[in-house]
Amino acid sequence: MGVIKKIQYNCRHATYLIEKRQHTSLTIKERVHLVIHLAGCSVCRLFQRQSRMINRAARELFREATGQGHVLDEDLKREMQQRINERLSG
Repeated sequence: MGVIKKIQYNCRHATYLIEKRQHTSLTIKERVHLVIHLAGCSVCRLFQRQSRMINRAARELFREATGQGHVLDEDLKREMQQRINERLSG
């Protein structure tokens, strides 16, 4: 399979790049791969639109919550950290 065909049919990598681009810069090679893939994949284009919308909504909720002085209870923080540590180690 040629390089272009591999890029076109690699949705897993494309979704990774879509998410990565929302948090940091892509390399030129990554940008090219993503553009080629998105040109032929309507499912990943839809994923990209949905992902942007979800990220915007989450940022807005966070802004609203921090503007109102909401903070997490220390016990809840410890419980959440414990659950994360258990998942990572097990």
